[in-house]
Amino acid sequence: MKKLLAIMAIISSLAGCKKVEKQAVQQPETKETVQVETPSIQVPFVWEGANIYFLLTDRFNNGNPKNDVNFGRTDTTAVLRGFEGGDIQGIIQKIEEGYFTDLGINAIWFTPVVEQIHGATDEGTGKTYGYHGYWAKDWTAIDPNFGTKKDLGKLVKTAHNKGIRILLDVVLNHTGPVTDKDPVWPDDWVRTGPSCEFTTYENTTECTLVKNLPDILTESDEPVELPDALLAKWKDEGRLSKELDELQLFFERTGYPRAPRYYIIKWLTDYINEFGVDGFRVDTVKHVNEDAWDDLHTEARYAFEMWKKKHQDLILDDNPFYMVGEVYNYGISSGRDFDFGDKKVDFFDHGFKSLINFELKWEADNDYETIFSKYSKILNTKLQGKSVLNYLTSHDDGSPYDKERKKPYRAANVLLLTPGASQVYYGDETNRPLVVEGATGDANLRSLMNWEDLDSLPEIKNIHKYWQKLGQFRRNHPAVGAGKHKRLAKSPYVFSRTYTDGKYKDKVVIGLDLPKGKKSLWVKGFFGDGTTLHDTYSNTEVVVANGKVILENDFDIALLELVE
Repeated sequence: MKKLLAIMAIISSLAGCKKVEKQAVQQPETKETVQVETPSIQVPFVWEGANIYFLLTDRFNNGNPKNDVNFGRTDTTAVLRGFEGGDIQGIIQKIEEGYFTDLGINAIWFTPVVEQIHGATDEGTGKTYGYHGYWAKDWTAIDPNFGTKKDLGKLVKTAHNKGIRILLDVVLNHTGPVTDKDPVWPDDWVRTGPSCEFTTYENTTECTLVKNLPDILTESDEPVELPDALLAKWKDEGRLSKELDELQLFFERTGYPRAPRYYIIKWLTDYINEFGVDGFRVDTVKHVNEDAWDDLHTEARYAFEMWKKKHQDLILDDNPFYMVGEVYNYGISSGRDFDFGDKKVDFFDHGFKSLINFELKWEADNDYETIFSKYSKILNTKLQGKSVLNYLTSHDDGSPYDKERKKPYRAANVLLLTPGASQVYYGDETNRPLVVEGATGDANLRSLMNWEDLDSLPEIKNIHKYWQKLGQFRRNHPAVGAGKHKRLAKSPYVFSRTYTDGKYKDKVVIGLDLPKGKKSLWVKGFFGDGTTLHDTYSNTEVVVANGKVILENDFDIALLELVE
C-alpha cells in the first residue's frame, strides 16, 4: 500500500501540458465558468522554476486550538507580536484540502518550528514573543505552539503525497533573546556584542544583528561543552542519554570538533534524517562565515541521501538536497558575488543552489520585456546552473511592492512569469493587508491569513482565481520559470519560453496586455502552421495559421501550450 501511495504521489507531482482533465473554475472578473487543467503527463520538478509558497506558521491557519498557549506565554503583547494560534496541523489541513495544489504551488516554505524562547522581550515598543520562529531556545525540539514532531512528519508525508516539496527555515546565526525565562548561552557559544555595522566582512559576520540577540560563534573551531541549562532541560524531558549518544555518533562519524556550529548543524540535519524534508531556506546567510554553509550543505546532502536509501519507496525524484539563502539585499544584477565592502563572497559556491532576490520589487513596474529579458539573460549566463528566488512581498521587508494591494494582477504577472523561482508570500493571492491599524514595523507584514475575505468577497475570489490559473500554468510548465525567454511580438506583447533537459522539452507562448475582443498573437518561428495550441486561460483550442493564432475573448492574457 505504501508503495502504491508513493507512486501516486510521484504521478501527482509531475506537471503536464499535453492531455488534460477538466474541472470547473469561475473565470476571474467574470461570471463565466471555464475549465482549468489537471496535469496528466509526466513533467520533471525543477527547483530553478519552482513555485514556492512562504507562510508564517503562526499566522496561516489554526488547525489545533488546544496548543495555542504554552510555557505561560500569556502576557499582553504589542499588536500582532504574540502567538495567534497558527500551527503545523493548520498547514496540513490546507494541503489536504488542495489549497496549494489549486494555487499551482509545488514547494512550501514555512517559518521555523523549533522550540522558541519561553519568555517575551520588551524593547520599548511592547512585549514580543517568538511567534515568528527565529528565536530558538532548543533546536532539537518542536515548539508545542506549532505542534509536535509527529505533526511535522505528517506534514512532510502529506505534502509529498500531493507532489509538494517541503523547505524548512533554519537559523544558524543566533539564539533567541535573553529574557527572565531564557538565560544567555555560555560565552564560548555566543557573543553579545559588538553590534553589526554592515560596512566590512568582519563587522557583518562577527557581531550581533540587533540588541539582545546573542550571536553564535560560527567562525570558531574551539570545542565547547553543552550548556548546563540545555542538559537540565533534556534530563527533565527524559531524553538526555538519547541526545548525548546521538551527538557522540555524529562527531565520531564526521570528525568535526565539538564547536558551536557543528552541534547546531547536527540538530538541523536531524530533521532531514527523520522526515526527508527536501530543502532548507537558510536565514541571515551573510552574517555567518561562508565555510559554515559548506559544512551545513555537506551534512544536509549526506542526511538526504541516507534518508533516500532508507525510504526508497517514498523518493519523489533524483533532485539533490536544495538550499536557498537569505543574503539580505542580494540582487540578481550582482551575479554570483555579494560585496561586503572590503570582500566579495560567492555564496553560490558554498552550498547554495539559489539566493533570495531582493531586486524584483524595485523593477516590478518596468515593462514586462525589460524585466523578463534581463532575468533570462543573467540566469543563462552568470548564474547558469544556479537560480534566484524572486519575491514582491515578504515577512521582514518594510518596503514591499504594492503595499496598499492596489495591483494584484500586475503582481501576479510579474512574480509568476519572471524567470527564476517564485516566492508567493501567504496572502499575495488574496490581497491580505500589509498595513494593520496599531501595528508597528514588520508586524504589519504578518497579519492573519484572510480566509474570511476569500470566502466572502467577490473581488478577492476573482484575484485568487487569477493567481490560481497563472500558478497552475507555471507549475505545469518548467519553461515558465526555468526556460529561456524570447520576445515574439511587441504589440500585442507575445513571448516564448523554452526549457530542455535531456529528452524532455517544454515550449509555451504567453501574451500579456492583450486587447479585448478579437486578437492576433504572433507565434511564427516558434510554433509552425497547423500546430494545435490550447489557451489554458480561456480554455480555447486554436490552430496556428500564417504564423499566428486568433483568439476572441475579453481577457488580456493568453497562456498557450501544445496539444498532442
